[in-house]
Amino acid sequence: MGRIDVERVPYEDYTDRQLAVIPLAVLGISLAIIAGAYLMTGTPVALGFEFTGGTEIQFTAEDTSTAEIEETLSDYSIETVRSVGVDGDTYSVQTQLTGEEAVPIQEELNAAYGSGDGDVIDRVEQRSASFGGSTQGQALIGLLVAFTGMSILVALMFRTFVPSIAVVLSAFSDIIIPLALMNIFGIELTLGAVAALLMIIGYSVDSDILLNNHILRRRGGFYENAYAAMRTGISMTLTSIGAMVTMVVVATLFGVPLLGEIGLILVFGLCADIMNTYLLNMSLLRWYAGDDL
Repeated sequence: MGRIDVERVPYEDYTDRQLAVIPLAVLGISLAIIAGAYLMTGTPVALGFEFTGGTEIQFTAEDTSTAEIEETLSDYSIETVRSVGVDGDTYSVQTQLTGEEAVPIQEELNAAYGSGDGDVIDRVEQRSASFGGSTQGQALIGLLVAFTGMSILVALMFRTFVPSIAVVLSAFSDIIIPLALMNIFGIELTLGAVAALLMIIGYSVDSDILLNNHILRRRGGFYENAYAAMRTGISMTLTSIGAMVTMVVVATLFGVPLLGEIGLILVFGLCADIMNTYLLNMSLLRWYAGDDL
């Protein structure tokens, strides 16, 4: 795999404060977006079917569109309507209604898109609100455990405050920025999205530890070691971004929205990681190194 030439990044031309101000400003804006979403909806990001509970109805209908289906079901409480599957004729309708309350929706779909020869409904999945709340709690605990475990591991590895907090702060920002962008782009928090956020923690720690190890544990000058880490780290991250963009495109073409959303969240996180690792983390490490540059 080729590596990126980063040997002429002019870090010497900028102060530590100038390097840190951009990632910290982006983090502040992201926190404001998440806080605003929480005040308006009661959750920091819109929750998907797995967390809210409700009913998902998948059905087959030819020569229609999501807009037409939404118009057909305009008298009902519908959360989302989207096309799924490769053929383009399979659709998913999600509603927070459950049990008998969701039956009229199925009847309306059969009446609107059935030919009288059979049921157009392919699958009906229901999940109670209490079960969704339990799943939401488990997902939150999983994220907290992963982040806490990562923080402890980093502290044990470096055993000094500034390098450790640099990794933790960078990883925290790498999660917050995608969450804010999920609000902007209307991406719901699903189990797949939680998996993507967990992967972002792994990517973030990998690039930050690579940078910290090169700077703190290798002989040579600060910038020489930093550039060596960047050549490997940026190459790895850009390769991952390319793979995720490809996955988003393929998932969109073949009607697999879950994979597309996971890939997009990972792209958000990986782009944020480049900024946080090589601006925020770098500025903290340079400040920590002080006269040893």
